[in-house]
Amino acid sequence: MNYEHITCEIDGRLMIVTLNRPDRLNAYTGQMGAEIADAFERADGDDNVRAIIVTGAGRAFCAGADVSGGAASFDTSGQHGAGVFASPKPGGGRFVEAIFNCRKPSIAAINGGAVGVGITMTLPMDIRIATKGAKIGFIFARRGLVPEAGSAWFLPKLVGLPQALRWCLSGRTFDADEARQGGLVSEVVEPAELLGRAKEIAREMTEATSAVAVALTRQMLWRFSGAPAPFELLEIDKPMSIERGGHADVREGVQAFLEKRAPSFPGKVSQDMPSQYPWWHGEKNVAE
Repeated sequence: MNYEHITCEIDGRLMIVTLNRPDRLNAYTGQMGAEIADAFERADGDDNVRAIIVTGAGRAFCAGADVSGGAASFDTSGQHGAGVFASPKPGGGRFVEAIFNCRKPSIAAINGGAVGVGITMTLPMDIRIATKGAKIGFIFARRGLVPEAGSAWFLPKLVGLPQALRWCLSGRTFDADEARQGGLVSEVVEPAELLGRAKEIAREMTEATSAVAVALTRQMLWRFSGAPAPFELLEIDKPMSIERGGHADVREGVQAFLEKRAPSFPGKVSQDMPSQYPWWHGEKNVAE
């Protein structure tokens, strides 16, 4: 796919995705969503990519959906509204699925304003950091809309139901410090430090870890953190641990520990996922 609304570059073992409509404050379009999905699917299938960082060009991260169509910007009976909600497959939401199912961890480096879909698109990502001065808002109620991109599921998992309700029911914007206090972002940094800090976090998650173990761990945490009991997880993690115990990754991890050196894990997500994966039903893994 030729990208027009994002850029995508490889920096060592990292993929850097940049929302790239700075003249529109990176306002979201259906095409942008399709391009984000494609980039994450590419990263998922590339063993050389260990993590993805998403940021924005210019002074905003994403100012929400493109409303240049005026009051009818969300009316899909018109060309503009249809473009805002356009999806490359029936049912929509493909970029959410691509981010959530990706076997590589992702970081949102929020470099400026992030409202509406501009913030909800970050919720399936694993870590969010923001620059000082960034304004964030789940502004849907103030537009007559409802939270989209699965955010009514993601947001309470991340910040708790009371905080999610307070932000979403008021629809107000708030600053990065409040986002950190509420648990939405983990760090607030100076603008010049944002991308460098995101890369540091990405390297922290990837330089001394098994790619396969990271892929499995993020799915286990996401999918079971809201389970009512641990029993279904117990049926999965024990046999998975047993199978992984005989893999070269585990032998290397233990040997490196004993020899007091950095590990060099041979496992690849493209071919070394255990037989239990994917263990969920009724969903199709985007990498298949």
